[in-house]
Amino acid sequence: MKVKDVMTNNPACCTADTNLQEVAQMMVENDCGCIPVVENEETLKPVGVVTDRDICCRTVAEGKNPLDLTAGDVMSSPVATVTPEDSVDDCCRVMEENQVRRVPVVDQQGGCCGMVAQADVALKASEDATADVVKQVSQPAQAASRVSMTA
Repeated sequence: MKVKDVMTNNPACCTADTNLQEVAQMMVENDCGCIPVVENEETLKPVGVVTDRDICCRTVAEGKNPLDLTAGDVMSSPVATVTPEDSVDDCCRVMEENQVRRVPVVDQQGGCCGMVAQADVALKASEDATADVVKQVSQPAQAASRVSMTA
């Protein structure tokens, strides 16, 4: 099975200067928890992603006003990507290696043309692939990063 068989086509995207409230509204309108941040609207080249968790952890938890911030202020970067022709197993491996629940899909020109989420894998791929990606992505962060977060 290939990524093109499980991905969501033409996801909503934003640029680094998009207001964070608008990004959050895009998540609500598109019933998703991740918006790819692209270089510009012409190339659609992903430069990062903003997740609902990024908004919580990098703004609200730090006492920042999300209405004063942009996607570029809180996005996760660099961003791992896959292509429509990659296998779902390869996509799962990328998710596992990067411990991410969602990954942008890029076309031959490097433009964002889709998204694959754990839910897409769960709904359309094998039970083994689903179990593996959920298990690996859900592993706790490395001990060193846990220590630095609590120090």
